[in-house]
Amino acid sequence: MAVENKTMEITEGCHVPAKFQSSEEWREAEVLSKKDVGGKTMYYIHYLDFNKRLDEWVDESRLNLDKVELPKKDAKTPVKDNKASGSRPSSPERELVNGGLTKKGSVLGRKRKHFETNDTDSRDGLGVQEEPSAPKAPRQTGSMVAHGHQDDIVTRMKNIETIQIGKYRIKPWYFSPYPQELTNIPIVYLCEFCLKYMKSNTCLRRHLAKCPHKHPPGNEIYRKANISFFEIDGRKNKTYAQNLCLLAKLFLDHKTLYYDTDPFLFYVMCESDSQGFHIVGYFSKEKESTEDYNVACILTLPPHQRKGYGKLLIEFSYELSKFEGKTGTPEKPLSDLGLLSYRSYWSQTILEILIGLKPNENGERPVITINEASELTSIKKEDVISTLQHLNLINYYKGQYIITLSKEQLDTQAKAMQKRKTRIDSKALHWQPKDWSKRGKW
Repeated sequence: MAVENKTMEITEGCHVPAKFQSSEEWREAEVLSKKDVGGKTMYYIHYLDFNKRLDEWVDESRLNLDKVELPKKDAKTPVKDNKASGSRPSSPERELVNGGLTKKGSVLGRKRKHFETNDTDSRDGLGVQEEPSAPKAPRQTGSMVAHGHQDDIVTRMKNIETIQIGKYRIKPWYFSPYPQELTNIPIVYLCEFCLKYMKSNTCLRRHLAKCPHKHPPGNEIYRKANISFFEIDGRKNKTYAQNLCLLAKLFLDHKTLYYDTDPFLFYVMCESDSQGFHIVGYFSKEKESTEDYNVACILTLPPHQRKGYGKLLIEFSYELSKFEGKTGTPEKPLSDLGLLSYRSYWSQTILEILIGLKPNENGERPVITINEASELTSIKKEDVISTLQHLNLINYYKGQYIITLSKEQLDTQAKAMQKRKTRIDSKALHWQPKDWSKRGKW
C-alpha cells in the first residue's frame, strides 16, 4: 500500500518487517505501541513466532516502511501508549515456563488486598527519595502452565527497564505489576536478602545499612557446601512472598497472579558466602493440593541459569515428596519449556533406577513395575508412563509389556549423570512435613 506519510500509517496492531536484533535479518513484527522520544518516534514491536522476551523499542530505521500491513478491523484493541503517558496498565486480575493456569473457581472476583507496608522508612530527613507505593498484592500459582488469558493485551509490554539485585544488573523479560513509579526510571534496585524494591542506589545503600536480613526469612531446611534452601510460609512472611512473586513475574511469561500468598510455601535456593545467602532460584507449592501437585511456580534467575540449578530445584521438590511419603507432579498442563525441563529430569531419574537394577541370583533379568518405579522416585505414575513412552522404552513382547534399554541410551544416560555434579543429599535435609488440612496451622 502506497502512503504519503508513512510514519502516520504505522499504528498499534500494524504488521511490518523489522530488522531482527543486531542481525541483518528481517522478521515479521507486530507494533504494540509507540511513543515520542525527543521528537523521534519509537515503536514497541513483537517479533511474530518468537518469544516475548525479545520484544523491544525500535526507531523507523529498523522498520521496512514500504511493507506495512494495517490492522484488520476486527483486530483486538491495541495496547495504549502507557509508557509515553506516564501511566501503566493496572495490575492484572490474572496473568497467565514458564506458564500460567486457569482453574475452575478462580478468584477473579476476590476482593483485592494490599501489600503490607515495608518496615524500613526511607524518609529520614536527608533528602532520600521516597519509596514507591505498594502494588496490589499477588497470589501466584501454576507458573509452568501454558494457557491463554484475557489480559494478554494489557500485559504484553515490558514495563521495567532494568533491575539490580546484588551484584547483578538484569534486563527483565516480561511484564510484572510493580508500582507505577518504577516504570519510568532506568533501574529498579532490589535488596537481595528481603527483596524490597527501591527507586535509587541511595535508597538501597541506606536500606542495606538497616536491613537485618542476610538470608531469606523462614527456616533453613537444607545446607550442603554453599547451597542452602529456606522454607518461607506465605502467610507468616507475606511481604517477602509477594515481593518474590513480583520478581519472578519479570522472567515468567505465563504465570497466574492472585492476591493472597497464604495458601503457599516458598522454597528459596541460595548460594552462601561471607556476605550472606544470595538467592539463585525458588519454587512454590500449595500447602494443600488435592491433585498431588508438588510445584506451583519454579524459576532460576537468569544469572544462574545453565548451571544445573533448574534440575536441582526439581530434585529438591521430589525429595520433599519422598519425606511426605507421596508421589508428586508439577501443575499441569506444562508449557513447552516446562515440559522440556521436567522430561529431562524424569528421564534421567527413571533411567538411573532402571540401570541400577541388578539380575537376581539365577541371573534373570530384573523385574520392576510402574508402581515400584513411581514409589522409588516419588514421580507420579502418569509421569513415569509418559516418560517411558517418550523414550520408547516400553515394548510388547510375548504377551506382555517389557522395558528394553539400548546401548545408546545407556551411554547417553552415563554422560548425563557425569554432568550432574551437584545433587540433593537427603541426609542434609532437616524437615518435617505438616498436616495443613488443619486450618489452624495456616
